[in-house]
Amino acid sequence: MKSVTVSIDVPQTPEQVYDFLDVMAHHERFTNHYLTNWRYSGPGRGIGSRATVTAALGGTKTDVTIEVVEAEAPGRIVERNVSAAGRRQAHGTYTIEPLRSGGSHVSFTYTWVRAPLADRLLAPVVRATMRRANHTVMRRLATELAHHVSATD
Repeated sequence: MKSVTVSIDVPQTPEQVYDFLDVMAHHERFTNHYLTNWRYSGPGRGIGSRATVTAALGGTKTDVTIEVVEAEAPGRIVERNVSAAGRRQAHGTYTIEPLRSGGSHVSFTYTWVRAPLADRLLAPVVRATMRRANHTVMRRLATELAHHVSATD
């Protein structure tokens, strides 16, 4: 299946964005419109931080394990996602790039490594659903970043 990428420009520096995204618990704040029941394990940030969540998309619910498998400050975080009893495996990659005018360009790419037959048969619908959900994620991320950075200043 083709990957899905969404992005947004924010006024925060790449270091500020990375610092926020590096903490697994912060993700709940901007994804809880479709990822609920967060359970954390491992370190709170960085490689090895994990969460198991309940994803509700397209009328179905499934548990997903999310684990940070790569982290390169301040530009990249890669998460491995496993659900559907291992039949669905994917990578979620956050890329943070500085903007010439200041601030950051934040992209999130969801790449399927393995997908159940139903996902593959309905690939256009699955991709559109993921794109819509993750567009909302990016807008909510921008709001949460603004709150977080102003609270730490």
